[in-house]
Amino acid sequence: MLYRLTFVAGLALGYVLGTRAGRERYEQLKKSARQIAQNPAVRNTAESAAQQGRTFAGKAYHAVSERVGDRMPDSVAGRVRTLRERHAGAGAGGQDDWGTSNT
Repeated sequence: MLYRLTFVAGLALGYVLGTRAGRERYEQLKKSARQIAQNPAVRNTAESAAQQGRTFAGKAYHAVSERVGDRMPDSVAGRVRTLRERHAGAGAGGQDDWGTSNT
C-alpha cells in the first residue's frame, strides 16, 4: 500500500510541476534529449548493448530449445515462427527502433 501511495504522490507531483513548466521547458528538454541521443559515444554504447543483448538472447534461445525440444505444442511453435518472421521483416531496413544497426 505504501508503494501505491508513493507512486500516486509522485505522479501528482510530476503532473503539477510539468504543467507549471509549460511548453517551453518541454521543448528544451526534448532538444537536450535529442542532442544526447545523437552523441556518438551514446550511440556506440547503445549499439554495443544491443549487440550483447542479441548475443545473450541467441544463447538463451539455443539453451531453451535444447531442453524443450519437440515437447513444445504446435500452436506455440507456430506463434514463435510468426513472431520471428515478423521481426525479420521489420528489421529489413538494417536498423532497429533505436536507430542502431541490426548486425
